[in-house]
Amino acid sequence: MADNTQPTLGLPGGLELRPWRPCDATALVTASHDPAISRWNLLPALTEEEARTRIARMRERWETETGAVWAITRPANGEGGILGLAAWIGVDLRRGHAEIAYWVLPAGRGTGLAVAAARRLTDWALDDLGLHRLTLCHAVANPASCRVAEKAGFRLEGTMRHALLHADGWHDQHLHARVRGDEEGGQGEQDDREGREDLADPTDLEDPRP
Repeated sequence: MADNTQPTLGLPGGLELRPWRPCDATALVTASHDPAISRWNLLPALTEEEARTRIARMRERWETETGAVWAITRPANGEGGILGLAAWIGVDLRRGHAEIAYWVLPAGRGTGLAVAAARRLTDWALDDLGLHRLTLCHAVANPASCRVAEKAGFRLEGTMRHALLHADGWHDQHLHARVRGDEEGGQGEQDDREGREDLADPTDLEDPRP
């Protein structure tokens, strides 16, 4: 990873996944104040300066080969076209493992965007990065993320009890995984209103959970 520039990846409908830029700070601030995102993500409310710092750390994670964070964008809209975030966290190249993370802003919800991003990043992680096992975790109380996981080909492996502390208390989590050789799961459009959860800071990848 560190020897290569983080790629821009195409998505259906002319959308793309691209690295975050300093000029994207306002979109990150907006996401941190969105009720649906804050409900399932451990992302605190950010200032512009804090958002710029986090974007700078995204680049650091790529360079240290511990994470890869993309903005989900509609390029025709310029800097205002950010629809969400998708990332690999906890990347371990030696062990061939990473965990996917995502959230979607209101303009991108209900369009299957989370599923499309998850599928594209899964292909990249398996084919380009050479990883072997990919995971996706979400609160049992968030069925939208469960549907995203299933439609992106991540099989349900079990339930982790009291695995994450949210504002309303401890939540059990579903553990989904996809390993090299698995066939992709279900098809169809996805209602991704809440998006991927449980990410305190998509740039704080050594220990993304409390």
